[in-house]
Amino acid sequence: MSGPVLATEGLSKGFISGGQRLPVLSGLTLGVLPGESLAVVGRSGSGKSTLLNLLCGLQRADEGVITVAGESFDSSGNRGFATRWAELRRRSIGVVFQDANLMPALSLVENVRLRTHLAGLTGGDERDWLERLGVGAEADRYPDQVSGGQAQRAALAMVFAMSPALILADEPTGSLDRHTADEVAECLFDMQANNGCALVLATHDRELAGRCDHLLDLSGTH
Repeated sequence: MSGPVLATEGLSKGFISGGQRLPVLSGLTLGVLPGESLAVVGRSGSGKSTLLNLLCGLQRADEGVITVAGESFDSSGNRGFATRWAELRRRSIGVVFQDANLMPALSLVENVRLRTHLAGLTGGDERDWLERLGVGAEADRYPDQVSGGQAQRAALAMVFAMSPALILADEPTGSLDRHTADEVAECLFDMQANNGCALVLATHDRELAGRCDHLLDLSGTH
């Protein structure tokens, strides 16, 4: 893909509280190229999670334009808005949460297989991705039978197995101890570099943010 995988122009979002509009994001413009990583930092309530929700279509901007993998969305919410975002998430956007967010009734490999199926892929390399992320031996175990770090590695396997153009990671190591967090972060950055996808990482961890190519500090931007 030529040009940015992700771009925003004049992106604004606010919420109503006590009859008043409280701005969260105001006029945000950014771009992330293939293979680049952007860390989003800021104090609690500064809009990190809100931004990621906007970037995957789970919330609608009040103003501005978002372009992901060549698809553009404005704030008007035209007919087909939700359907187009759902399709884009299915095939092009991988999302990593603070908690692994695995289906508890499925084994690790079945979770990965479900994600690749939803993306329209039938490569059959789900176990290989778990091996690459260091949890191949746990492939047939269920989420409640593995550690938090192993579950988060499986969540990364789900994301990379779908070959996304963009990864959105919201505090992906926030619930892990320091050692496990470092290991999971290493996996995330290594696989992102090898696959050449764009990464937007929201984090409170300044050390983790420092590993990204670019930094966006939302503190004091609204």
